[in-house]
Amino acid sequence: MKEYNCDLQLHGKYAAGVSHRMELPVMAQQSKLKGLQVLVTSDMLHKDWLAHVKRYVVEQQNGVYTDADQTCSFIIGTEVEDNRRVHQLIYLPDISSAETLREKMLGFGNLDCSLCGRPRIRLSAEAIAERVESVGGFMGPAHSFTPYTGMFAHFESVEDCYGGMASSIPFVELGLSADSDLADTIKANHQYSFLSSSDAHSPWPHRMGREFNTIKMKEPSYKELHKAVTKKELERITLNAGLDPREGKYHFTACNSCYNKYSLIDAEKLKWKCTQCTGQIKRGVKDRIEQLGNVEKGTHPSFRPPYKHLLPLAEIIQESVKIKNVNAIKVQTLWEKYVKTFENEITVLLHTPVSELKEVDAGAGEKISAFRNGWVLYMPGGGGQYGKPIIATSERDFEKKKL
Repeated sequence: MKEYNCDLQLHGKYAAGVSHRMELPVMAQQSKLKGLQVLVTSDMLHKDWLAHVKRYVVEQQNGVYTDADQTCSFIIGTEVEDNRRVHQLIYLPDISSAETLREKMLGFGNLDCSLCGRPRIRLSAEAIAERVESVGGFMGPAHSFTPYTGMFAHFESVEDCYGGMASSIPFVELGLSADSDLADTIKANHQYSFLSSSDAHSPWPHRMGREFNTIKMKEPSYKELHKAVTKKELERITLNAGLDPREGKYHFTACNSCYNKYSLIDAEKLKWKCTQCTGQIKRGVKDRIEQLGNVEKGTHPSFRPPYKHLLPLAEIIQESVKIKNVNAIKVQTLWEKYVKTFENEITVLLHTPVSELKEVDAGAGEKISAFRNGWVLYMPGGGGQYGKPIIATSERDFEKKKL
């Protein structure tokens, strides 16, 4: 049994708003730099992306896929939007089952338009789950708490969403605006595995792998992933990692035009109209979870792994060199130096001794140390605007700025 870092929600270049560089060879190359060993293929119902996957992945053994250079392993999967706008993550045994599922979805939505990497399917979540199960796959809700396309925006539980197929749903994907502490305040969620995934639209390491799972598997395959999310007593998922929920675009209730923040009580009194610009106020993840929560924060089932809050390395370097653009030459040069010296970004963020980090760059090493110590303050996001992390220079600085 080996531990694999896995990012299990991505999009290919045929989905809306996705970089044209989001192709499997680039994704595989960048995954190695990030420290990921397993990616989802993504968008398998789109005919052009399906052809792309068939061109670039190699089946090493039954159900075990890699890129041609064996840099990265791939699990066959996709994402769809159901008839209630809820986004669903689907995982499949092999390419053949993806082709069969595509046939079963034809006629229920446009699968092949230029922006259809994540197609809208005119079927309920229950009906989609039936079709997925019929081809040997499994599924669950994506970014489950976000206010437009998350399951909890439209339903109060997995049972409400999936009806007669609820017992076949093994996981809940948390999304950028929630973590295990928040999601487990809803007692019904204690029966599900949690997945954390980036939903990346570009392959660069400050996006891909910004959320990931560490999973124990005999080999990086669909079969082993299914065991990991269903056989919870084996504790196969050993870590969820991702952004602090306050960084999420919808953490606080806020106006989706000017981002002015509101309490839930005030938003309801105002009938969800912003007093600053008359835009629509959108209920935040924090308030939605408080509406549904029924156990104390910090209460978890015995199989739940720890959740590690992360910041992308390039963003930490940004703060150190005081440059706003994450793609600036100075930021990327230092990022490359760290990754070449210590193998990958996740190792730099979580495992390399601080003394060695400071040898590469004293200022960035100090910032990484502060991040590890939890000396990070947040200006929370809301209304579609990401939150902003601010790394303190010391514990004293952190405590001072908290006041």
